[in-house]
Amino acid sequence: MPIRTAVPPRVLTVAGSDSGGGAGIQADLKTMLALGVHGMSVLTAVTAQNSVGVQGAWELPVEAVRAQYRSVVDDIGVQAVKTGMLSSAVLVETVAALLADTDAPVVVDPVGVSKHGDPLLAAEALDSVRTKLLPLATVATPNLDEVAQLTGITVTDEPGMRGAAAGMLAFGPRWVVIKGGHLPGEPVDLLTDGDEEHWLRAPRHDNRHTHGTGCTLASAIASGLARGEDVPAAVRAAKEYVTGAIAAGFPLGGGIGPVDHGWLTRTSG
Repeated sequence: MPIRTAVPPRVLTVAGSDSGGGAGIQADLKTMLALGVHGMSVLTAVTAQNSVGVQGAWELPVEAVRAQYRSVVDDIGVQAVKTGMLSSAVLVETVAALLADTDAPVVVDPVGVSKHGDPLLAAEALDSVRTKLLPLATVATPNLDEVAQLTGITVTDEPGMRGAAAGMLAFGPRWVVIKGGHLPGEPVDLLTDGDEEHWLRAPRHDNRHTHGTGCTLASAIASGLARGEDVPAAVRAAKEYVTGAIAAGFPLGGGIGPVDHGWLTRTSG
C-alpha cells in the first residue's frame, strides 16, 4: 500500500462529548472523516447521553480547554474551527479569546438545548455568546430555538426567517444559516450575509432518527471551508451531506437514533 504524503485539510472541533456517539465531538469527527479532512478536538464537557436524553453533564476546567486548544493549534495548525457545546459563560469567553488569536474561518453552532430538550448552555452564558463568540463567526448556524434564545424572535413561517437572520447578523457573524427544518412543509434553510440570500431546500424524509443534525451540519460546513470552498458552496454541500445522513438515520436504544455519518461510503460502495 502506498504511503500517503499529502496532508489533508485540518479542522478543529471545540465541543462536548456525546457518550451515545450521535452528536457532539463524536458526530463532528465522523463527519470530518467522511468529508476527507483531518478532524481534531478540544473537549469542553462530558455528557452522559443516550437516545432518550441527557442524564448528566460535567464541564471541563478552563485550563484543560485552553491547553487542548493551544496544543493542537500551535503544533499542528488548523484550516477551520467549529464550536459546539460550550455550556458556561467562562468557557464561551475562554474559547472566544482563543479563536480571536487564530487565523482560520470559524463555524459557530450556538448549541442551547439537546434534541431531547435538555439545556446545554447556561442562561447567563447567552450574553457572552452574543457579544464575544458570534462576532468571531465566519458562519453561525442557529436552529429556531437558538434564534429565539439569542434574539427573542420567534419564527413561525418561512418569511419570518429573514427577520431572524437580521437579528443574528446584528451580533456580528459574517454569514448566518437559519435552520428551518422544524417549520411545517419542505425543510428550508436560509443562508445570508445581509446582502446575498440563498434558500436551501431539501425533501423531508420520514425518519425520526435525526440526533446530531446540527453538529453534523456545522462540521460539514467547516470541512468545506477548510478545503478552500467559499461560504455558499460549503453550506450547500453540507446541506446535501446532512440530508443524505438524515435519510439514512437508524434506530438506537429506545428514543431518537442518530443520522448516519457514513452514508456516503455505504451508497458509493
